[in-house]
Amino acid sequence: MSKIEPTLAAPMAPSKIDFAAVLARQSERDARIAALRPANKERLFDGLTAAGIAHVTVSFDGYGDSGQVESIEAYAGETEVPFPKTEIAYAALTWDDPEVEMRALSLEDVVEQLAYDFLSDTHGGWENNDGAYGEFCFDASARTIHLEFNERFTSSELYTHDF
Repeated sequence: MSKIEPTLAAPMAPSKIDFAAVLARQSERDARIAALRPANKERLFDGLTAAGIAHVTVSFDGYGDSGQVESIEAYAGETEVPFPKTEIAYAALTWDDPEVEMRALSLEDVVEQLAYDFLSDTHGGWENNDGAYGEFCFDASARTIHLEFNERFTSSELYTHDF
């Protein structure tokens, strides 16, 4: 009988990536994005008010590593109304440019972008595994955004018995 010795690959060289620097850059970027949000919200609420829209609801659903906004509905009082074609300025950062980019987006697109941003900030991974669903309410008169978030999860319980 012959004995075969396993052969192992040479160990990997230590990483040359400075992870602390990567995390610091990401933290700085996150802070810059957060600093843009108040003005984006103000422009959105101004645009909604000028269009006669009292509130907007955004429904979302996600699971199995996929998630999306299901519907965006605008209301004047209790009556659903179509979004106007109005465009407003929206400040954003792109991945490859540190400068703020001003984009002209429709009111509906700004609502959707902010909904995704807030989901990412408060419940990152909301679309993974069993996922989550919920609804945002953008209240133009109160100038507030409310989120109701429902997280799904699978549970199991172990019972053992000896007889």
